Amino acid sequence: MKKLWTIIPIVGVLLFGCSNNGGQTGEDTVDEQEAAARPIEVEVLANKLEVPWSINKLGDIFYMSERRGSITKVDNGEQTRQKVVLEKPLSLASEAGLLGLVLALDFEETGRAFGYYTYEDSGQYNRIIELKLADDEWRETKVLLDHIPSGNFHHGGRLAIGLDGKLYATAGDASEPELAQDLESLGGKILRLNLDGSVPEDNPFDGSYVYSYGHRNPQGLTWAEDGTMYASEHGPNAHDEINIIEAGRNYGWPKIIGEDSQEGLVTPLFQSGDETWAPSGVAVYDGKLYVATLRGNAVREFNLETKETKEVVSGLGRIRDVRVEGDQLYFISNNTDGRGTPQENDDQLYRLSLSALD
Repeated sequence: MKKLWTIIPIVGVLLFGCSNNGGQTGEDTVDEQEAAARPIEVEVLANKLEVPWSINKLGDIFYMSERRGSITKVDNGEQTRQKVVLEKPLSLASEAGLLGLVLALDFEETGRAFGYYTYEDSGQYNRIIELKLADDEWRETKVLLDHIPSGNFHHGGRLAIGLDGKLYATAGDASEPELAQDLESLGGKILRLNLDGSVPEDNPFDGSYVYSYGHRNPQGLTWAEDGTMYASEHGPNAHDEINIIEAGRNYGWPKIIGEDSQEGLVTPLFQSGDETWAPSGVAVYDGKLYVATLRGNAVREFNLETKETKEVVSGLGRIRDVRVEGDQLYFISNNTDGRGTPQENDDQLYRLSLSALD
């Protein structure tokens, strides 16, 4: 067990006021510039994480999956790196490893959770599994879905339990774009499962786990209170996407990108144009999406009413996942993933109050 070094405020992370309304002038612009220069307070809740990928929180306890095959627990300032025993050899290929983790709704009673990992065994694949926690050790107890395509890149990997109680998973195109349009393949899809691994009877395609298709590398899932489902997705050479996800819809990859349109294909709610965000985890609060961005090196806010977007946190490097609880925003850096520039205590779990952004 490792004692958390301290919980301290970090001052100097800038709140950015830039948006897509670049033509404003006069007093409003001065106000925005003053807001942009105002520091906000960010707390460090955990440090020296090893390529963390997803944040789970139950009460005051955090569980964070780490790509190299562990789960770090943070409880009242105490950090414990817990062993994860898997049935297949974990792949540590680029972007691969132990990715998504979500606690079952009955986790307090059963110690049950669901995981998504990349493995190597006569080929490289992804699988969705059930995990059980006992005596600070996690063990794979059941395979829910196997042989999800996995290539050099684009493994997807996000898991989430929807408002309907079903398990959702994002699956990348495994660097083979044509898989995203192939309804016989699990690659380039958002998948929907019953918690026992069976196919829900009300899925849009009979006998299929496929919930939506035409995705390149989706990595974030969340639901608003009204049931609207949102997902983030990495585009090719920029043109990253935020989409509203609906059952059975085709989101276009590789037929369309960015603002392109074609009959029967969905154009994104937001897209980055020639800029690169590399969006990952997503959370929604009070009419706004908060998105972790990797190459964007920021937490980015998307206003669902005005369709404006801006950075609200920067200066901490690559951000992999976000979580909102009450008015508290939690997020993890990902500077140790081989593509960032880690600082002494990276990677870290942070918290800030969303009221500080007003």
